[in-house]
Amino acid sequence: MSGDRPSPLVIERILRDRAGIWQQVVAERDLNALTGRMLASSAIALACYGAVLGAFHSPLMALTSALKLPLLFLVTLAICLPTLYLFNLVFGARLSVRQSLALVMVAITVTSMLAVAFAPISLFFLITAPDYGFFKLLNVAILTLSALVGLRFLTGGMQVLNDHGLLAPEVATAQVDAQAVPAASTPAAVPAAATPAAAPATGQSAEPVAVPAGVALAESTSNGATTTAPVPAHVPAQWSGQPAGAPLPPGYPVAQRPWGTPPVRRGEPTQRPASMTLLYIWILLFGFVGTQLAWTLRPFFGDPGQDFAFFRSIDGNFYAEILRTIANL
Repeated sequence: MSGDRPSPLVIERILRDRAGIWQQVVAERDLNALTGRMLASSAIALACYGAVLGAFHSPLMALTSALKLPLLFLVTLAICLPTLYLFNLVFGARLSVRQSLALVMVAITVTSMLAVAFAPISLFFLITAPDYGFFKLLNVAILTLSALVGLRFLTGGMQVLNDHGLLAPEVATAQVDAQAVPAASTPAAVPAAATPAAAPATGQSAEPVAVPAGVALAESTSNGATTTAPVPAHVPAQWSGQPAGAPLPPGYPVAQRPWGTPPVRRGEPTQRPASMTLLYIWILLFGFVGTQLAWTLRPFFGDPGQDFAFFRSIDGNFYAEILRTIANL
């Protein structure tokens, strides 16, 4: 993050220094402190927004909603985090529990802070248009939008971890690294293209000699033996004298790289690991668990036509209630 001092607000650091947050998670550096700050910030923000929700009914409902909304998110996290961690283990990812927790807490922090940023708008409609059905749908839409933005941060963080190889099995990663070692690492595999056929005399140009494709060239090894190897037919003559493993010149076709040059890995499309696919499944699971838990912990708004109650009887479901509210508008 730019500046001499880090921001005291963790949400400001997440939004301004997103790359720094991901690098800290990758390195597992001070994750306990970072997670603690995100947990405290999220709890305070969700408590403030919960108070706005419950204010539609009474001050007592505002107090209970301020307690129940942070509880909703934290209990949902406690239920779903083991599933995310085990999904990653089963499919070869190398994420630790602390890394998984930090990633999910980044999403919850963004969600909670964005929701509390909408609190003045919610209060405005509470004062100017005190309709229970409209107020409930408005705040459900605010929480849904905030959650979508937060989950986008989660997928972005997982993609960064994938780029660092933490979502790929360790064995597979080692195999890829082994394949990246050029065949020219052993003397017998070095073609004559590694050096010109004859060293230039003093004062002569050291430019590579054009060698026709398919011609077998000779090379002396360290023990004095001479080996021969043909230059592949697809190698242009002007590049047949390039040293093995040398970087490709600008504009050189990748499909016609000089023999012995290691394959270019950076920028090549990589296959999406199973952990990324399972992340989207886990997000759906997180959403279903959260909405059902919200229905279990209701009321958050409080129907003004009913007396105060800390909990309601469990009947129906969240989605049927939303459809019924839309129909009654």
